[in-house]
Amino acid sequence: MKDIEQLLDKMASELRARLAARQAVNPLMIGIHSGGVWVAERLHALMDMKEPLGQLDISFYRDDFTRIGLNPSVRPSQLPFTVDGRHIILVDDVLYTGRTIRAALNEIFDYGRPDSVTLAVLVDRGGRELPIQADVVGTSMSLSTHEHVKLSGPEPLQLIIKQTP
Repeated sequence: MKDIEQLLDKMASELRARLAARQAVNPLMIGIHSGGVWVAERLHALMDMKEPLGQLDISFYRDDFTRIGLNPSVRPSQLPFTVDGRHIILVDDVLYTGRTIRAALNEIFDYGRPDSVTLAVLVDRGGRELPIQADVVGTSMSLSTHEHVKLSGPEPLQLIIKQTP
């Protein structure tokens, strides 16, 4: 398994370069609950960001909400800033179908209209169902349909691959 700290260093470096090329000054970072928040906390510190870290719980924005019901551990989203006219770095742990990111974007746009959104993910495992692509990726994995990758944490952060029934 890859060293997560090295992946995070690589991601922080790529984000800095991407933001500089875009001339994005004082960007905001938002992590998607829960693994995305853990990754965002590390990136936020590595990039020495001044604005507070935002957190999204996209449970109410999922397109399968009516089918699977409410997650019992729903937490309120915390965006202690305005997103209007700002450059946002949206962070998640694993990008798979794209549905979580779609839900996160819907929620962010309910708060306002950012100038841009840069998507950073620790793992891109492929298998997209929606046309969503990360701008910054820690690592890519090719997993079978019977495998699942999960980030455990927050201390230590570990990627675990499990077989699904």
